[in-house]
Amino acid sequence: MKDPPANAPFPGDWPVPYDARRPIAVPPGITTTMQTDQLSMRCRSATLARRALACGLAVAVVAAAGAAAGRPATAKTSRAAKNAQRKPDAPPKTSLPKAVLTEPVGTIMQVAPIDRSARKDVAAAAARIDELLEKHWQEHAVAGSKPLDDGQFVRRIYLELGGRIPTFDETVRFLDSKAPSKRDDLIESLLESPDYVSHTYNFWADILRLCERPQKDLFFEPYLDWVKRSIAENRPYDAWVREMLTADGKVWENPAVGFQLRDKGMPLPYVDNTVRVFLGTQIGCAQCHDHPFDKWTQHQFYELAAFTSGTRTRIAGARDKKAGVSKEDMRKAREENAVAARQIREISQAIQSKVKDRKLPNEARLFLGANLTSVNYEQAKLLLPHDYQYDDDKPLAAVSPRVLWGEIPPSAANADGREKFAAWLTSRDNRQFARAIANRLWRKVMGVGIVEPIDDFRDDNPASHPELLELLTDEMLRLEFDLREFVRVLVSTDVYQRRAVLHDPTSATPFRFTGPALKRMTAEQLWDSILTLVAHNEWAFQRPTAADYAKVVDVDLARQGTTYEDVERAFERFQETYSFNRYRQSILKQYGYKGQVLVRASELPTPLPLGHFLRQFGQSDRESIEGARTTATVPQILAMFNGSITHSMLEQGSVIYDEVMSHDPRQAVDVVFLALLSHRPSAEDRSLAIQEIVSAESPAAGCGNLIWALLNTREFIFIQ
Repeated sequence: MKDPPANAPFPGDWPVPYDARRPIAVPPGITTTMQTDQLSMRCRSATLARRALACGLAVAVVAAAGAAAGRPATAKTSRAAKNAQRKPDAPPKTSLPKAVLTEPVGTIMQVAPIDRSARKDVAAAAARIDELLEKHWQEHAVAGSKPLDDGQFVRRIYLELGGRIPTFDETVRFLDSKAPSKRDDLIESLLESPDYVSHTYNFWADILRLCERPQKDLFFEPYLDWVKRSIAENRPYDAWVREMLTADGKVWENPAVGFQLRDKGMPLPYVDNTVRVFLGTQIGCAQCHDHPFDKWTQHQFYELAAFTSGTRTRIAGARDKKAGVSKEDMRKAREENAVAARQIREISQAIQSKVKDRKLPNEARLFLGANLTSVNYEQAKLLLPHDYQYDDDKPLAAVSPRVLWGEIPPSAANADGREKFAAWLTSRDNRQFARAIANRLWRKVMGVGIVEPIDDFRDDNPASHPELLELLTDEMLRLEFDLREFVRVLVSTDVYQRRAVLHDPTSATPFRFTGPALKRMTAEQLWDSILTLVAHNEWAFQRPTAADYAKVVDVDLARQGTTYEDVERAFERFQETYSFNRYRQSILKQYGYKGQVLVRASELPTPLPLGHFLRQFGQSDRESIEGARTTATVPQILAMFNGSITHSMLEQGSVIYDEVMSHDPRQAVDVVFLALLSHRPSAEDRSLAIQEIVSAESPAAGCGNLIWALLNTREFIFIQ
């Protein structure tokens, strides 16, 4: 079988072999065509499929199938119809949680509105990108892939901006619309939706390593909520990052401190991770020695780390009262801090004693530790390591703070070291800050970065299209770091609205961006897409807000008069609500189905256990930056074939169940195709689907088989 050339559209006129270069989580025999998928339809257990749709559909579906096929009912068909005429058993009660069965009421989430008056500016910016790429194609004798039709567009844009496939109603509404601006209208609507917030949160959660308990005594729920709320508010990226780098306080008082606490106790890895995430530059090797593959020296690494070496997490817990200019102020501050420190010590000793005597669980000690953790900054010297081996300085010498390139902005000249570092990193004059996020978002939308890997900018790893990268950097600066508006420009380009093309990352030929690279759904996109077929209310549960969390957890240990009894009462409240096990059990009880919590991926506790659907499909453990994967594994096949999440889709009361039941049986095939693949079936697909329904043990089983088969196609799992 002949392979398609690099950048060939997929699927299209070329046959698509199954090989290691295109890993997917389905067996080799299943492709995007129904002709080969009919095998998978018949593999489905009729017992499971029978649960999918009420048997009352049987007679009408059979009659409609025979008529649509243009032939009289066969003997086999007649037997199926005869069986269907028997009084059906009462459909089983649904096992789906009640919370997800009814449509949401009221506002799901407050999201900043999009500026629709900027549509002309968006079109002009998109045209500049397209013009540059068309010139690039001409220079390299390549052509853009075919434009997306409406069915392909509506599916891709929902996955790109909302993190899920469109519902049946959303698809039909878009396909039937005659409005010339319907694509722009849909883009704008999605960008100001809770779906966009949820999907973008998942994107940043993988980058920022967001999880509830990065360390046992760090309670990060407020930080996770703050990240999501910042996306909903559409905070400018530079201000958002600067706040994370300079925040003070407890995590439920000022949730932005979560970024600094993520590497609590590891000040040098913190600097490495910060530069990697926000500047797309890997300097970690220089922490121990001069970088072997880049220009950074160990001395430069320590000079940069000197800016933040005064960051403390203040285990003592006292609210530091800075001494004033007078001796009297200094004396009072020392006395107050001494009293607070003594009070905290007594409370800590009491709790430790209770835990030791097993009168309190160990979680009480962790609860105390969370309340003793608070970020602040006090200037401190950073020394070179004792084994420093280079001749530009001596071991244990103090280093002076110095940035890697450029200068500290004048506005921060008199600020402390941490403020100087944040001001330099996020400055408009620091083009690498804008360049790194522009490249990161381009990769998110187009599937391939202009610089790859996206966090490895260096002289001997040049951009594949330098002129395009600088244009995108200029656009990011023009938009004043409005990431949502930047994404709006990218998805409005002609190149984005073309069919996906194959990308071989091992090829010596640079990717020409003749269309987005073909990519598999992320684990979160796949989960949320299946959830769209299951839950009428995907938002039945959302993470607790920082304010809600603070009401339960916060104890001011330094406040005069705080006692052990105050802490114990607060811990009891915590145990009843947000303690690690109680919290997860409560969610599972209200929103669970066979061990899976049926809410959006952004709202699920993380990290999830290894056997969870999301982990099977590559969601990371949130220990490494961008640790998610989309490679294929055997457990993925089993999860799609017979996992509990696919069972939930076929339960009575699910969205797809109700959708099929609410339509004329003659429309069943169209409904299933539109709900799962966002297009109507071709004549061949319709014929094969009807054949399956007619020849199955019952038409209800046939409909269930059809749903299951389409779910297990490449067309479902890949973003074309």
